[in-house]
Order: sequence, then C-alpha cells, then structure tokens
Amino acid sequence: MTPEGSLIAIAVVCAATVLIAGYGLRFSRTTSDFYVASRTVKPWWNASSIGGEYLSAASFLGVAGLIVLSGQDALWFPIGYTAGYLMLLLFVAAPLRRSGAYTLPDFAQIRFHSRAVRSSMSVLVVLVGWMYIIPQLHGAALTFRVATGLPGWSGALLVSLVVCLTVLAGGMRSITFVQAFQYWLKLCALAIPTFMILGTLGASSSLETVLQDGFGPESVSDDMGLLGTISLIIALLFGTLGLPHVLVRFYTNPDGPSARRTTVIVLALVSFFYLFPVTLGTLGRGLLPGLSPDDADATVLLLPSAVFSGPVASVLSAIVMGGAFAAFLSTSSGLVVSLAGVLSQGLFKGTVNGFRAGTVIAVAVPTFLALLAETAGLAGAVGAVFAFTASTIAPVLLLGIWWRGLTSTGAISGMVTGAVTCLVPLGLSVVELGWDSDIVSVLSQPAVWSVPAAFAAAVIGSLVGKNRRPTSDAVDAVMRRLHVPEEFGSRN
Repeated sequence: MTPEGSLIAIAVVCAATVLIAGYGLRFSRTTSDFYVASRTVKPWWNASSIGGEYLSAASFLGVAGLIVLSGQDALWFPIGYTAGYLMLLLFVAAPLRRSGAYTLPDFAQIRFHSRAVRSSMSVLVVLVGWMYIIPQLHGAALTFRVATGLPGWSGALLVSLVVCLTVLAGGMRSITFVQAFQYWLKLCALAIPTFMILGTLGASSSLETVLQDGFGPESVSDDMGLLGTISLIIALLFGTLGLPHVLVRFYTNPDGPSARRTTVIVLALVSFFYLFPVTLGTLGRGLLPGLSPDDADATVLLLPSAVFSGPVASVLSAIVMGGAFAAFLSTSSGLVVSLAGVLSQGLFKGTVNGFRAGTVIAVAVPTFLALLAETAGLAGAVGAVFAFTASTIAPVLLLGIWWRGLTSTGAISGMVTGAVTCLVPLGLSVVELGWDSDIVSVLSQPAVWSVPAAFAAAVIGSLVGKNRRPTSDAVDAVMRRLHVPEEFGSRN
C-alpha cells in the first residue's frame, strides 16, 4: 500500500471518530452524561462499546504478533482476555452497577467510608490507565511508521489529539457512540482480509501447507513453562476485573440485570473477534517466516501485501490500517474517560469543566511518557498491566463485594502489598543485571505470587484492624445495596 493510501485510511477513521463524537455532544449536558451517559445505555449498545474499548492494540496487533513469535503458547492471551469477562459476569457486573458509583474511587468510598481507601484507589486507577494508554500510543507509532514511512511519534500524537477531542466533546455519552462503531469497524478490518486470504490460499491448494507451517507440531514450545503459564492465566483472569475503563462502562447500564446481559453479549462479541487475529497470526507464521521480533506486531499490517498485489493489496491494507487506528482510538478514549472522571473528582470538584481539565491531563502525561519510552511488544506490555490490576484493584473489588469483613485497613494493605510484590519483580526483569534468562522469565510473570499475597494481606489487615471496622449497620446497608436486586429495593 502506498503511503498516500495509508494516510487516507487513517484520515477517514479519525474524521469518522470526530464526527460521531460530535453527534454525541448533542446529548451531553449534565455531569451524569459525561461520567456515565446518564445510565441509559442498553445492553447491545453497551456491549459493542465495551468490545470497542477492550479490544486494544494488544488484541488487534499484539495477539497475531505473539502467535508469530511463540506459536501455541500465545493462545493463552485471547483465552484469558475472554475468560476474564466470565469472572466479571459471575462476580462483579451487577453488584458494581447497583453501587450507584460513577468511578472505582466512588465505589471505594461507598463500601469503606474512608478517604484513605478512596485516595489509594484513585492513585491506582490513574496509574493503571496511564500504563495502559502507553502501549496504545506505541501501537499507533508502529502502525504509522510501517504504513507511511513517517516518524512513529507523529502517529502517537495524532491518536492523542483525536482522543482528546472526542472525550472533550461529550465524555462518556460521546465515546459510547464512537466505541460501538469502532468495534464493528475493527471486526470487519480483520474479518475481510482473513476470509480473502483463506479463500485465495484455498483456491491455490496452498492453505494446508501454510497452516502446517504456522501451527504444525513444531510450533509447540515450552518457553513459558508451567509457572509462567499459570501466572499469565491468573493475571488475565483477575486483571480484567481491575481495568478501570471496562468497569466504568457497567455504571452506564440502567440496572443490574442489564449489566449481566451486557456481559453475556460481550463474551460472544469478544470470542468471535479473537478468531481472526489468531487465524492471521497462524497465517503469518507460514507466510512471513523471516519476520523479526521487533516487527512481529506488524503481522496483520503486512499480510495483505504478502498474499496479494496491486489494487487488492492496497485496499485490504487500507482496511486493516483503519481498523488498527480504530483500536488505538477506542481503547485510549475509554481509558481517558475513566481517568478524567477520577482526576475531576480528586482535583476539580467533579464538575463538567473539571472533567474536561482532567481529560487534558489524562492525555498529556501518557503521551509524554510514550514519546520518551521505547516501544515494547504490545501484548506483553498489556499483560504486565493485567498483572498489576490483578494484584491491586481486583482483590479489593472482589473482597469488597463478597466479604463484609473487609475493612479500610485490609483494603489498603491489599493494594500496597499487591503493588509492591508485582512492580518490584517487573522492574527487576527489565533492568540489565546479568541474570539467567529463566530468572528473568519468572520475574516477568509475578501474578502467581502477587495476587495471592494481595488477597492474604487484605484478609489479615482486616482481621488485625478490627477496631477500625465501620459499624455493623453501615456494612449491612452497603451489602444490601450491592446484592439485593432492583425489584426488591430502591434503584440507584
């Protein structure tokens, strides 16, 4: 594909995103519109929006890149990403909606009646959001460089600018329309080239050879090992429960039952989507055997030109390019909305203007950090974020919903313990200390010990700090609010 064609595809997606966000501005007037779309988003619409923001650069580009590099080991990523939503359905979706909160810090305040817990949760949400935005901007930089030949930083800046404009336009109300559109755009952007490549290879009788090269017996590896595999599964399952941009969307449902229905639909949408990056990654192993590790994340961008030539290759590459930028924009906008809400409440008294000021901060900081940091493997970088959320936010959320004995002391103990036991090993794994590769591999997958440590610290802290428990009546009232269905209690 020519650089001019790539720029046209990117421009079309960005323009459509801004126009749809502008349409959403017509409906955004109140604080509730900006924070939670006034809690009026229906399940199918909300599920499409969640699919739009959850299927990030790691899903659109990184899964296929990991399969090219690691073969069947990489299948744990799409499996874990999808299975995490089952955890949401069973344990979190409905109670979180019934809490009546706008943000995770709001939930912490409602559950624990503690400014310290609220402040700690706010710090974690902001940190997780920035950690997650950076890989999206790195993905935009990679895509822009591969497709246009222009400096990668210009792609990262373009995504930051468009995201800032769309969120400023109307907050959650605007990006709900945007993300629903972008889910279906991303799905089509992978499905169309997948079917065309499979059809072309099948017609030429070379499909079986390519698939054998991609996922034959030799593709099985033990690079991760049993401990690494278990740790990754724990990180992906529990990490989904702590993603602030995913959780905030459940506040937009009208009630608890609609939140559960939303989650069921999301499971179907996400499962269907992952069929395509997995297939493209398999094809990439057979069709792009000389691809370097640094360029593996560009697999889905390079495949159309590896199979087709002329106008067909150009059109397919343009479709994939548009889908890739939709992935960066949708996930980043969801993250920025969740961060803007927290920053607005913490720094600007929770007003609409404060939300907009928080939006600018939420975009500016990770953009600056992304331009300074080197690009890492997208799925691996996002996997580290999942490990962190699994070790910090998820234990407090699960225990806070299902164990009335969790106290503010226990919540803070769990968050601090999880953060330390996760971040320290991750930091040591990337510092050049001359350690054996097996040790580095273990350190890079800390969830296997950091998640249990966080749960244990939360329980022990609650049992030891009994003198700081809220009154029994206060806890009972909160637990009833979380678990009693709306038809038997007051609606939030």
